[in-house]
Amino acid sequence: MKVRFYEYKSCSTCQKAAKFLDHEKITAERIPIVDQPPTIKELRRMVGHIQARGGSFKNLFNTSGVLYREMKVSEKLKDGLTEDEALQLLAKNGKLIKRPFLLTESDGAVGFDPKLWHTLI
Repeated sequence: MKVRFYEYKSCSTCQKAAKFLDHEKITAERIPIVDQPPTIKELRRMVGHIQARGGSFKNLFNTSGVLYREMKVSEKLKDGLTEDEALQLLAKNGKLIKRPFLLTESDGAVGFDPKLWHTLI
């Protein structure tokens, strides 16, 4: 199974997720999310997976991040930032993306939920 794992090395949640993948013996392509954010195509795929679980494109944002606050993304979302505009913004700014960001051949998830990740892999 092909697995893409976008991570931020200093993120403790990403570190837990990496240990989980290692423990489960899952070989994943590990990508530094800040240096190489997911593409718009990958972000759009993720939105589909999030929507299937009752969420929206807004769930892609790292709402606790400094850049999120500095760029006043919350206000932009309230003012009607569209999904396409959001994906453009996220594809250029890996620190805005909730992490870890995991894509498999058929599914994906943002954030680390071991129970969900077990079903994905």
